[in-house]
Amino acid sequence: MAYDTPKVPNDLSAFWMPFTANRQFKKNPRMFVSADGMYYKTADGRDVLDGTAGLWCVNAGHNRPLITEAIQKQAAELDYAPAFQMGHPKAFELATAIRDMAPDPFEHVFFTNSGSESVETALKIALAYHRVRGEGTRTRLIGRERGYHGVNFGGISVGGIVNNRKFFGSLLTGVDHLPHTHLPDQNAYTRGQPEHGAYLAEDLERIVALHGADTIAAVIVEPMAGSTGVLMPPKGYLEKLREICTKHGILLIFDEVITGFGRLGSSFAAEHFGVMPDLITTAKGLTNGVIPMGAVLATSAIHDAFMSGPEEAIELFHGYTYSGNPIASAAGLATLQTYREDGLFENAAGLAGYWEDALHSLKGLPHVIDIRNMGLIGAIELEGIEGAPTKRAFNAFLQAYDKGLLIRTTGDIIALSPPLMINKAQIDELFGILADVLKNLD
Repeated sequence: MAYDTPKVPNDLSAFWMPFTANRQFKKNPRMFVSADGMYYKTADGRDVLDGTAGLWCVNAGHNRPLITEAIQKQAAELDYAPAFQMGHPKAFELATAIRDMAPDPFEHVFFTNSGSESVETALKIALAYHRVRGEGTRTRLIGRERGYHGVNFGGISVGGIVNNRKFFGSLLTGVDHLPHTHLPDQNAYTRGQPEHGAYLAEDLERIVALHGADTIAAVIVEPMAGSTGVLMPPKGYLEKLREICTKHGILLIFDEVITGFGRLGSSFAAEHFGVMPDLITTAKGLTNGVIPMGAVLATSAIHDAFMSGPEEAIELFHGYTYSGNPIASAAGLATLQTYREDGLFENAAGLAGYWEDALHSLKGLPHVIDIRNMGLIGAIELEGIEGAPTKRAFNAFLQAYDKGLLIRTTGDIIALSPPLMINKAQIDELFGILADVLKNLD
């Protein structure tokens, strides 16, 4: 017998919600009950424009027929198959499809179930890579201040968002951090990459001098930092990081959980910036957020270093029960097909200028102190309320929801990243609502 979920549950206590002010939410819950295209539907029947692609993940828009049909068909055909010593066709098909859309150096795909797991996997691959090559002293990992790399222990260790770290003990040892690249005094109201800050990459040389290059396994950065408030890489910054890592034999990892799959108008940020790392982490847009799945992209140089010893021996002692899950693989294949057939990456690239102008039209509104953008992503930084950090942006979030717009806030920053299917009229709608919110914000 089918079970109909009530639109408003009569008991909210059991679900301990992630990254949520639970007490505030449960006093006045905000419930989505359906979604289609660019819009959510609330429990009280209102349409809400999705200005954040869910959580940076619904890049193709909601309720896409190819993805829905693929999941339904796969669930009836093969619901689960182990990936340890066994396989099923769609995992291999999806890996090939990802390889074919990735930049040239990336030939191999390791499946995970989330961005956090992709980061853990990439860090472990980096450590193991050096060990199998006889450089087992390379155990140190370098992240960046304000970096976000998921919520597992490796990710929060190399990450640099204080509240994500400070409650959980000493974390991994042997981790250091580069300075962040946010220079508001020099780069306010930037369109695209800021002019100032490439020199910040040179701090990696200081870290190398402190610890010794032969102790450092990898550097991990978001090519464009998302969750910390949308920070663009200064011109020349990523190129400098690549140069220093190559010089010292250090692997460079790009965390593309947000930027992968069209967010900047290209398949991956590595392609957009023309800077190739050694490993790329992905998730979110891989399956349009419909089914949990992530992946790590590796070059042949990384992969082939493990392919030695007896053929029957396991090369990498790592993996997950759900790596390459059949239903997730089907969803991934249908998602990539939707991107391709609907020209969504091209749509994102074509609308980037219109998006940029609309975003920067908010300059001069009350409490706005900075605006920045790239591709179909943007941030509006607000002046904080003294003694009440984050409150002004959270009030904007609540007011936007009431007016029919979903935004994301981090600190006192409003972050925007709509589905890539957005059109000019919907961009106008989004920024019209947001301008009204900002004009009336205390």
